[in-house]
Amino acid sequence: MAVLKQVPFEGPLSKRLAQARPQGVSLFWLGQAGFIIDVKGRRIVVDPYLSDSLAFKYRDSSHSHARMACAPVTVEELGPVDLVLCTHHHTDHMDGETLQRLAMRLPHLKFVVPAASGPLALQRLGVAADRLIEVDAGESMHLPAFRLQVMRAAHESVEQDEQGRHRFLGYGLDFGTLRIFHSGDTIPFEGQDDEIMAFAPDLALLPVNGRSEALKSAGFAGNLTLAEATSLCKRCGIAVMIAHHYGMFAFNTIEPEVIDDAAQTSGALVRAREGIEFRLDAA
Repeated sequence: MAVLKQVPFEGPLSKRLAQARPQGVSLFWLGQAGFIIDVKGRRIVVDPYLSDSLAFKYRDSSHSHARMACAPVTVEELGPVDLVLCTHHHTDHMDGETLQRLAMRLPHLKFVVPAASGPLALQRLGVAADRLIEVDAGESMHLPAFRLQVMRAAHESVEQDEQGRHRFLGYGLDFGTLRIFHSGDTIPFEGQDDEIMAFAPDLALLPVNGRSEALKSAGFAGNLTLAEATSLCKRCGIAVMIAHHYGMFAFNTIEPEVIDDAAQTSGALVRAREGIEFRLDAA
């Protein structure tokens, strides 16, 4: 059993990141699916999108990708980073502009990426192949400070490349007494519950922006709805979830008030927010 505490702080995130972390695990939201996870003196960053590169990419699109809010921190202000995890190849999860700057600033930093997206990751990051840790669903490996369990995700569908490697992944981070599950972008799929329950996470980081046929027709894959995310946690016995993947692009989000209303009737639901340090401790 684990306890999640929300600790508000004033001032910029960069100042908070420079402070020493207490015992347990601390998480900070970077927007969209991005999180900083501090544990045992190490810093893990998941799916950081700290640029506005998609606004440029889709500048002529009817679906504006301008950020609804500025990035809470710059690449330089992230401080020391020990590992970066990318769940899949979409730019708001594997952003070349953000990751290249991180790679240049921290020449020994390594990046965990789906093996199915290895060549694309090399192109976007501009790094040597030995700086990538390529993984696929079903694999488990020990990394500094934690064990990584790689799981499937279905960003509208469970997709595999010609070699059978999965394009969309979820990550289980096992810190010994505490376990965190980041689903990546996903919708419900057959076998999902079994994979998650086998990992037995204390905390789930789940997208809640949902999906629609209109967006799918326009080429934008969807995610869990808020109801689906909370139901997934209940079925899998996950004590608490942080709802994220909202508030980045106006055409593909959910109102924060909707999440807050649901949280009032569910002690297991917490909304990802800036200005909050989420502390996860073993009970």
